[in-house]
Amino acid sequence: MNADVVIVGAGAAGLMAAIWAARTHPQRSILLLDGARTLGAKILVAGGGRCNVTHDMVDENAYAGAARNTLKKVLRRFDVAQTSAFFRELGVELKREDTGKLFPVTDSARTVLDALLAAARAANVQLLYPRRVESITRTAGGFCVSGLWGSVETPRVVLATGGRSLPKSGSDGQGYRLAQALGHTLTPRIFPALVPLTLPKEHFICALSGVTVPAALEVRSATGKKLARFSDSTLCTHFGLSGPSVLDISRYYIDAKLDDARAQLFINWLPHKNSEQVAQELQQLGHTTLLRYLSGQLPERLLRALLAAAGLEAATRGDQLTRAARRALVQTLTALPLPVTGNRGYLYAEVTAGGVPLSEIKVETMESRVCPGLFLCGEICDVDGRIGGYNFQWAWSSGYVAGLSV
Repeated sequence: MNADVVIVGAGAAGLMAAIWAARTHPQRSILLLDGARTLGAKILVAGGGRCNVTHDMVDENAYAGAARNTLKKVLRRFDVAQTSAFFRELGVELKREDTGKLFPVTDSARTVLDALLAAARAANVQLLYPRRVESITRTAGGFCVSGLWGSVETPRVVLATGGRSLPKSGSDGQGYRLAQALGHTLTPRIFPALVPLTLPKEHFICALSGVTVPAALEVRSATGKKLARFSDSTLCTHFGLSGPSVLDISRYYIDAKLDDARAQLFINWLPHKNSEQVAQELQQLGHTTLLRYLSGQLPERLLRALLAAAGLEAATRGDQLTRAARRALVQTLTALPLPVTGNRGYLYAEVTAGGVPLSEIKVETMESRVCPGLFLCGEICDVDGRIGGYNFQWAWSSGYVAGLSV
């Protein structure tokens, strides 16, 4: 087989690259290969099956990994307005929710995937699957892309294989091996991001499965320096903690622990108050009980568990609190240290932190600096964003640039 361009990986970034490569040069043959039996698994499960396409406010500050100025160059090439217009052209109207997240008005991820596949076919992209790529080697004319299915000769390749998150979807790290075989390096650290965190089974939070509250999580170094903070909906589960705030903080916590095993994660169950405010309020309670004070601020299951963790009875009045008891309660409510035992791994992570450094890629085109004719886009790059559509926006932006340039 021969093709003018071979794109490896038919996820969000790969489909975007294929569509724009075919639209830009309709006379060229564009071949899109994917190893999965079912296409678009990540798109279909995103946003609880609704697919959070992007966010209404996206800038480089929502991402980690690569230098922000470098990221900015790619994001501004295909921004949120262009993304919305692109999907509208495909027949997918987006709606903004209170959180700023943009979803299809159908509330169905299938709408997004079907529109992308239809656009690829309309542009005469040849899509073959399951066709897992096992190796890519340099040839006199460019590359030989091969697998158990055979091989294809091409002058240009786009790697859009994803990272390691949700390996059932096909992103099992194979893309990293392909990139390394072509001369690329990887960041020293590659780990799950946007991933739930685990606590000891006997921890009281694990007995509160299903309780959801707004909370603030903060990573601190061993010296007490605040490294990262996120405030959002927080879900107690049978294994520990999940929800937007936990997913957002997870990559910063994992990264901090790799630097210093003594780094810690703290939770403030009253995110709109600090320790000083709560301490002052407790001092002024008088005959008011702790149960009454906390009612309305926290669900009863949670507040009773927090009081028990602080060694206090719900019926205790404010004027009965000793200084030590008040201090213990303030810490439990606003700066409870969490004995995190680990995370749920790539199987549950929404994205991968780390990958091919952007310093090895010409971000004006997404072409490799070390292997001419090779382009990279999407999650294989050292870019990971917050929850809320940011990682999809990186896929659309980087895929667009790669497709336009390849």
